[in-house]
Order: sequence, then structure tokens, then C-alpha cells
Amino acid sequence: MPVKQSSLIIGRQPLAEALQSGKAIDKILLQKNATGDVLQNIRQLAREQNVPIQLVPVEKLNGLTRANHQGVLAFAARVQYMDLQQVIDHVVSAGDAPLFLMLDGITDVRNIGAIARSAVCCGAQAIIIPDKGVGALNEEAMKSSAGALEQLHICRVNSLLKAVDTLHLNGIKVFTSEMRAEMSVDSLPFIDPCCIVMGAEGKGVQPYLAKAADHFFKIPMASSFDSFNVSVAAGIILYEAMKHRMG
Repeated sequence: MPVKQSSLIIGRQPLAEALQSGKAIDKILLQKNATGDVLQNIRQLAREQNVPIQLVPVEKLNGLTRANHQGVLAFAARVQYMDLQQVIDHVVSAGDAPLFLMLDGITDVRNIGAIARSAVCCGAQAIIIPDKGVGALNEEAMKSSAGALEQLHICRVNSLLKAVDTLHLNGIKVFTSEMRAEMSVDSLPFIDPCCIVMGAEGKGVQPYLAKAADHFFKIPMASSFDSFNVSVAAGIILYEAMKHRMG
């Protein structure tokens, strides 16, 4: 699919200025072996803002634009990424109990959009994503979410495990699904501040992340079929959370 030029930031100085101004960026493509002082500045700013950098051959850059890219270009984000602690503080100060989602390895942007739509409908306030290994929140994701992604706080972090630590330090419990779990989804303490971890279909939540969870649960099924689609599962879980919170 061709990339809209309006979604690209092309060239070293324009990208450095975009990063310095705090403009949201999904990822940076950097030509292999490219050097220069401005690129060092770009790398530093990208690290500080959790913007992933992908090293690519010059042919990749040439295929995306005919402009003089100087060995670097970036994809502007459609959403403004937020700091997790600031979002927690904002939600709590508003008198609400946090209901967050964490996405681990979900690459299909249509699923991400559908999850965001369910999140808004059921009262969740934020989605936490890693800076790598998750689908970009691009035009297709925005379309699939029917605008819901613009109504949520999106927190991009460089470590999901560190994000779990931040959640725990703020008294937010972490729930994740496990097919062999004894607890059913409708028994979870959704009244409490909580974050639901959704893993990729097939792989599920990464083991190191699952170990940090406070509760494991399962979604009962009428048959022994494999599992629900991840966006459908998220909708079921969020609906249960809404029912608990609405009393």
C-alpha cells in the first residue's frame, strides 16, 4: 500500500525538529551505515520518546519517497502518545478507577481498532502498547476503531514489564487469560483499579509478562474450539468489567 506523503516526515532536520517539538511518531526508518551529528541527535531524542528506529537499505527509503530523504524518514502518528504515570494520575484525579488494556504482540491493526472501539464503549480509559512488536496505529487502525483510538489515552512504553511495575506501584491489579485457569472472567474483581493484558492469537501473553499478573482467568466456551478472536475476547472481558462497575 503506498504511503501518503502527508504521513511521512522526510529528511534529517525536519525529523529532528519534529522530535524536539514533541510530535507523535510511530517509527523511524534509518539507512544502514548513515552517519552525522543530526542523526546522533535523532537517535537520542528517539530513545527519550520511545520511538523505535529500524535500520533499512537505501532502496527501502527510495521506494517510499522520491524526495531527498538524506537517509532517514519517519511515519507521523495519528494519535498523541501519553506517559503512563501521567495518565494514571489524570484518571485517578478525575475520581475514576483505572480500567486499562495492555496489548502484547498484537500486530493486526484491525484487531487493535476493534479492541479500542470496545474499550471506549465499556468505559476503559487507556491502552498500553510496547514501542516494538505491535501494529502501528495508522489510517487502517483508526478506521477500524471508528474514531475510538482518538478518545483513549494511548501509552507507548519501552518495556511492558516495567509498565506492570508502574501499575502495581499505583495499586492497579493486572489480569491475564489462561485457558487452564480456574477463575472465570465474570469472577474477576473488576471494581478494583485494573489492567487487562491481551496477548497475540496463538502465542498468547508472553510467559515473563504472565508471571507478573495478579489474577489468571478463562473465558468459558460451549465447545472445545481453539479460542476467541483477540478483539472478540477483549469485548467479552470489557463487557464483564462494565457490568461489574455499573452494579
